[in-house]
Amino acid sequence: MWFGDASLSQIREYRARLEELTKEAQEKKERNDTLYAEVKDLRKGLETIEERARYELGMIKENETFFQVLE
Repeated sequence: MWFGDASLSQIREYRARLEELTKEAQEKKERNDTLYAEVKDLRKGLETIEERARYELGMIKENETFFQVLE
């Protein structure tokens, strides 16, 4: 009961590790859900693709004027 594989301290360690793993799994699930929603949006329409191209690649359409505001 006090020493060995089924000791109280061992059980506490297992429970703490289980809580850590559960929290980590939940965080990864939330991240996967976010990525899934993003993929779904990308498959749906060009607006999302255009938005990402503007933000990540600096895309500017023909006949648009680009203004950069410096603070």
